[in-house]
Amino acid sequence: MTRRQLQRSGPTPELSGDDRGCTILHVDMDAFYASVELRSRPELVGTPVIVGGLGSRSVVLSATYEARAFGVHSAMPMMRARRMCPQATVIPPSHGVYDEASRGVMEVFRSVTPLVEPLSLDEAFLDVGGAQRRLGSPRQIAELIRARVVDEQGITCSVGVAPTKFVAKLASARAKPDGLIVVPQDEVIAFLHPLPVGVLWGVGEKTEEALTRLGLRTIGDIAHTPVATLQRALGNAVGAHLAALSWGQDERSVIAHEPDKSIGAEETFARDVDDPNVVLRELLRLSERTAARLRASGSVGRTVSIKVRFADFTTITRAKTLREPTDVARVVYETARGLYEALGLQRARIRLVGVRVEGLTDTDQTPRQLAMGGGGEEWRAAEQAADRAAARFGPGAVRPATLVDPVSRVGDDTEID
Repeated sequence: MTRRQLQRSGPTPELSGDDRGCTILHVDMDAFYASVELRSRPELVGTPVIVGGLGSRSVVLSATYEARAFGVHSAMPMMRARRMCPQATVIPPSHGVYDEASRGVMEVFRSVTPLVEPLSLDEAFLDVGGAQRRLGSPRQIAELIRARVVDEQGITCSVGVAPTKFVAKLASARAKPDGLIVVPQDEVIAFLHPLPVGVLWGVGEKTEEALTRLGLRTIGDIAHTPVATLQRALGNAVGAHLAALSWGQDERSVIAHEPDKSIGAEETFARDVDDPNVVLRELLRLSERTAARLRASGSVGRTVSIKVRFADFTTITRAKTLREPTDVARVVYETARGLYEALGLQRARIRLVGVRVEGLTDTDQTPRQLAMGGGGEEWRAAEQAADRAAARFGPGAVRPATLVDPVSRVGDDTEID
């Protein structure tokens, strides 16, 4: 049973939306590859678009919902898709762009919780139990994620909020496109039982055929079948597994996957910016934040990169590899500033900037003279002192003068940014 069939398998039962105990989120981008392509082709929004190769043996990578209405779906042969929807615009894939968008999305997730389990470039499980005190209820966190993904990446996502991974994934599929469904703990059974057996985790084509031969067409049918009967037909492990899932039992926890060996930060401006001084000020702030994260993780890095996203969502990156690894904000900023100024932008309208340090190694495995990055022992000592002040008084306790807001200079310099 495909995700499309799940979406069309009948009405979603009325749910109360009570999110207490629903700490698992499944976040899935909507038509990810197609949506990323449309950022630079706004004239195609609302029309059938197919992403994939143009060769005779090519397959569909992604399709907009307008194309899906004609039966087009991912992994379909491109020739068949074009016959089904001849009016569609076909766009060859741009894989580097998708990787970059995925990194941005995952950074949003990891800013909410460290417990992020990516399933692919465009979807992940999150456990937000530890983020509730800081960010609110699971529903509020889900809404925050959806808003930030739209604002920072220009694409939409759908979110399922539930007590377990299995139910959260089903809920996000039912929420598509651009939706949110909360499945309360005491309404899981009512949500699950009307669904077709094909949506169960672990049910492939052959297992679905075996269940159909038994007259089991919904999850509720499985739930009310003796476990012994399921085990005789499907085997002990599969029978017991499906019986447990049919009652909403899923013991799997979210297993955090380590991100790529790099540390960085980026910021979307509230309004597009065309003043280079404002951009440089933001690069300084991001360099300070990135260097602080490096020191907190006990890492130094050799390559500094910047990301610049323009108002039309066109994005460019530039990088420079240093002679020596560093965790010093001054070194990171001077490198980032040089990369930005080398672009020679003249009043370009900028939506987002980012700073990243790559090629990381552990500080204690790097000779001390290399860890300075050429910046001098005094720079690093000063920044370590700032780290200690931040740990005691909060982020922003010590900042470069250019980062102190004029309004706050006569107030409390320990204000958190």
